[in-house]
Amino acid sequence: MATKMDPVDQEQLAAQFQAQRTHLRAVAYRMLGSVHEADDAVQEGWLRLSRSDVSEVENLAAWLTTVVSRICLDHLRSRGTRREDPLPEHGADIDLADVESDPVHDAVLADQVGTALQVVLDTLSPAERLAFVLHDLFAVPFDEVGSVMGRSSAAVRQLASRGRRRVRSSDDEQSTATDERRTQREVVEAFLTASREGDLQGLVALLDPDAVVRADATAVALGSRSVVEGVDAVARNFSGRAVAAQLVDLDGYAAMAWSPQGELKVVFGFVLTDGRIKEIELMADPEVLATLDVS
Repeated sequence: MATKMDPVDQEQLAAQFQAQRTHLRAVAYRMLGSVHEADDAVQEGWLRLSRSDVSEVENLAAWLTTVVSRICLDHLRSRGTRREDPLPEHGADIDLADVESDPVHDAVLADQVGTALQVVLDTLSPAERLAFVLHDLFAVPFDEVGSVMGRSSAAVRQLASRGRRRVRSSDDEQSTATDERRTQREVVEAFLTASREGDLQGLVALLDPDAVVRADATAVALGSRSVVEGVDAVARNFSGRAVAAQLVDLDGYAAMAWSPQGELKVVFGFVLTDGRIKEIELMADPEVLATLDVS
């Protein structure tokens, strides 16, 4: 339960928030492509901060980045994985004078946001966009981006790489992305079949020698082990156990899901290296599931 702070604490909190506003607004702008939506996201971040007990928070800047990033992710998910509307106000040449912010904020945005890049960012899935923006544009470490998204560092690294490739957008890189999607679908389909049939050797053949399974706290509460390491252990862990799982797309790439009675409970994300499964992440936290682009 959040505790109500006295006026002095609120003033101190407001000062700390104001010190982070430039960074938060720049992140939100990159994520959303709109000055007004970015300002709304930052304002919502302040409202959540003012209503929260952050006395135990060691790094308020990181906490605020997480909150605002998740708000942006929610906005992107709510309007779909791809923007369909034009960007009449969202270029590097936008007039920021009418926005209620100080000149430093406007200078940061004007320097950092270009029309061409913003248009390309709008083609990324929400997860790719968040991973690419936070890591490549704002130098947030992968493990911290993972904590924002509720995803493993390896999964976030892969998302950022996909986003980076889309931003580069050469024909060869787009062809590589298409090949990766095809390969991942073939591997995940084969993995699902081998798991259902209890084909232990078939599973081993699809796994990297250093394969690992990581489960979030909610998945552990449902009966999964938090970490399973090694090709043999991972194969045994899945042998004969995916009978109720189904093939889905997660951010445009093949994955698996468990949805009893049509309610999404667990998503199994896959990270491949050289055509073999290097990591499987089990995501069951409702807040994380709500941010995933699963179809």
